[in-house]
Amino acid sequence: MVLLEVFRPDTNPLGQRWLSALVAFVPVLAMLITLGALRWKAHWAGIFSWAVALVIAVVAFKMPFLMALSTSAEGFLYGLFPIVWILIAAIWMYQLTVVSGRFDDLRKTFFLISDDPRVLGILIAFCFGGLLEALAGFGAPVAIAAAMLIGIGFGKLRAAITALAANTVPVAFGAVGLPVIQAAATAGPVPGLPVSAVAPVSARICAILCLVVPFLMLSIMDGKKGVKEVWPFGLFCGVVFGATKWIVASTPMFNLTEVFAAVITVGLGILFLKFWKPVGGHDAAQRIGIPMDTTLETDPVKAEKVDTSDLTGKRIFMALVPYILVIVIFAIAAVPSIKKALASADVKMAWPGLSGLQSASGKAAGHAAYTWPWLSQPGFLLAIVAILVGLIYRMKLADIFKELWVNVKKMKFTMLTIGMVVALAYVMGDSGQTLALGLFIAGAGAIYPFLAPLLGWIGTYVTGSDTSANILFSNLQYTVGQSIGQGSYLGVDGMTHLLVGTGAAGGVVGKMISPQSLAVAASAIGLVGSESVILRKVFKYSIFLIVLMCILAGLMSTPVLSWILP
Repeated sequence: MVLLEVFRPDTNPLGQRWLSALVAFVPVLAMLITLGALRWKAHWAGIFSWAVALVIAVVAFKMPFLMALSTSAEGFLYGLFPIVWILIAAIWMYQLTVVSGRFDDLRKTFFLISDDPRVLGILIAFCFGGLLEALAGFGAPVAIAAAMLIGIGFGKLRAAITALAANTVPVAFGAVGLPVIQAAATAGPVPGLPVSAVAPVSARICAILCLVVPFLMLSIMDGKKGVKEVWPFGLFCGVVFGATKWIVASTPMFNLTEVFAAVITVGLGILFLKFWKPVGGHDAAQRIGIPMDTTLETDPVKAEKVDTSDLTGKRIFMALVPYILVIVIFAIAAVPSIKKALASADVKMAWPGLSGLQSASGKAAGHAAYTWPWLSQPGFLLAIVAILVGLIYRMKLADIFKELWVNVKKMKFTMLTIGMVVALAYVMGDSGQTLALGLFIAGAGAIYPFLAPLLGWIGTYVTGSDTSANILFSNLQYTVGQSIGQGSYLGVDGMTHLLVGTGAAGGVVGKMISPQSLAVAASAIGLVGSESVILRKVFKYSIFLIVLMCILAGLMSTPVLSWILP
C-alpha cells in the first residue's frame, strides 16, 4: 500500500545545495509576502503557505502525497491540542478576572507601584510576562500581557507590539526550561549534550540582549521621549534580569531561570522606584493610547485617572490570586512524582500513514507517533487555575464555562491560523525542506558562528516554537561544531557548545514574528485579522535583534568575546 511506503527525506533533491535551499525557502517567503506585503488575513496566508509547502514537498522533495497530507493533519492537530488549548486556557483565566471585576483591582495595584505607564509596561510585559513564559509559554505571556497593557491605557496595537518585543529574552528558558533541555538532548549522539554545557551559553547571550530589549520597549511605548525619560529604570531592569539569568542558568536550577529573573527584577525594580521617579508620566499616559493605525483602532483608548484610595490589602491579594495560583500549581506539577503521575495519563498512538516516515539520518521519524498529552501540558494546569479562580471569585460554574465558550468562538480564526502554521512546519520538517535550509546556512564554514543564531530564528519563525526549532536544528549545530571546531580558537567542545547554545538563543527573536505569535497577539487585543499590520511593525525589531545576536555569537567564537563563555 502507498500509505506504508518508506520515505527518507533528501535534503538536497535538486543536486545543488543552494538551489534546494532556495526552493525550500519558498513557503517561508510565501508567508512573509502574503502576510506582510499583501496584507492577507493570517488564516488565508497560513493555508496558502501550507499549500505551497505541500506542493514543494511532493514535487521537489519527492514525499508521497498521502504521507505529506498525513503529517500535515498531525501538525494541524498539534496546533489545536495542546498549543491552542494552552492559549485558550490562559485567556479564559484572564477573562474570568475581567468579568469578575478583579482585573480592575490588579490594574490599580500596578498603579500603586507607579503611575507612569512606561514603567508599568516594563513591569507587566517584560517582568510579569517573563514569569508567565517561564511557567506556561506557548503564547500565554503575549496574550495576557497585551490585554493587561490595554487595561492600563495602551492603544491596542501598541500593547501587542510591546508584548511581542518583551516576549523574546525569556523564551529560551520558557515552559520550565524546555527549549534548552531539548537543545541539549537532541544534539549529538544519544543522550545528547549535558544541559549544563548549553544552558549557560543561551542564557549569557540572551542576558546581553536584556540590556537592549527594555529600550526597544520604551521606544515602542513612547518613542524618543520614552527612552529619554525612563532609561534609568529600563537599564536597571535589564541589568538585573540579565544578571539573574547569567547566574541561575549555570546552576542545577537552570529550568527556573526566568522565574528567578522575573521575581527578583520586580522586587528590586519596586525598590529602585523608591529612590528614583520618572518624569513625564502624565503626558505619556495621553500618548500611549493614541492609535498606531487609525483604520484598525477605531476606538481610541483614553487615559483615565486611576483612583487607588479604595484598595485594601484583601482586594490586592484577591487580584493577585490567579497568578499566585499559577505559580503554586505549576510548582506542584513540577514535583517529580506528580509530574510522573500526570505524564502517565498521556496516550501514545501510531499516526496513520506515517509508519514509513524516516528522519534524514534514517531513523524512525518522531511524527510517526502522536502523544495525546491530556494532563501533562500547561493547558490542563491553566484550566484548573481558571476554574479555581472562578470559584474563588464566587462565580457560578455555568458562568465560568460560558466564558470559556465565548472565547472559543472569538478565537475560531486564530485556531485555524495556528493549526495551519503548525501543519506547514510539520510538512516542511518531515519532507526535508527545513533541514535543506539549515544545511545551506551551515555550509558557511569558518564564519558559521556568525550565522548560527539564524537557524534558531528561522526555525522558530516557521514552527512558532523555540523548542521545535531546537529539535530540528540542534543536531545540525552539533555536527557543524564538530567539523569546524578542530583548529578553532574554542576547540571542538567549546565550538559545539557555542553553536548549540546560540542556536537555541536565536529562536527567541524569531518568536516575535512567528505567524503563531502574531495570531495570538491579534486575538488578545481583539483585532483578529490585524496580523499583517503587527508583522510590519514588529519585523524591524526582530531583524535588529537577530543581527545583534549574530555579531555577538560570532565574536564569542574569537578571543574578543570568548571570555563570556562558561
